[in-house]
Amino acid sequence: MSAILKDQGMQFRPIRITDLPEILAIERSAYEFPWTEGIFRDCLRIGYCCWLIEQNQRIQAYGIMSVGAGESHILNICVRPDERRRGLGRKLLDYLITLARRHNADTALLEVRPSNRAALGLYKSLGFNEVGMRKAYYPDKQGREDALILALAL
Repeated sequence: MSAILKDQGMQFRPIRITDLPEILAIERSAYEFPWTEGIFRDCLRIGYCCWLIEQNQRIQAYGIMSVGAGESHILNICVRPDERRRGLGRKLLDYLITLARRHNADTALLEVRPSNRAALGLYKSLGFNEVGMRKAYYPDKQGREDALILALAL
């Protein structure tokens, strides 16, 4: 299953194991504390919803989501740093939410750093609401940073 983003000549498609070198390069350029190759491999092996947006055989963004027991959990959304502020994160998140609904999830959950104002703005604009906090969830230069837990009723 893939979908074309007609307005920009881009397409959604499932992540393949052969995409991991490019995804890892993006992950490392985007985050100070990136996911490891092992984490991505485990997500693919377990069968999580692992999708990307591609244009001209270049990965622009990717997302990883688990779905089960009526819940979807968006685990990772990343847009290539040089492609940010073009609406790709919103398109990818909309796509993952659509997939969650197709899998009969009634709630979408995610964690976000309180310091990540851009991501918070995006999530809130799509209807996500703060439902909790995980203390010392994310690694940080000064030790650990809390995570806000956001939820969207599907």
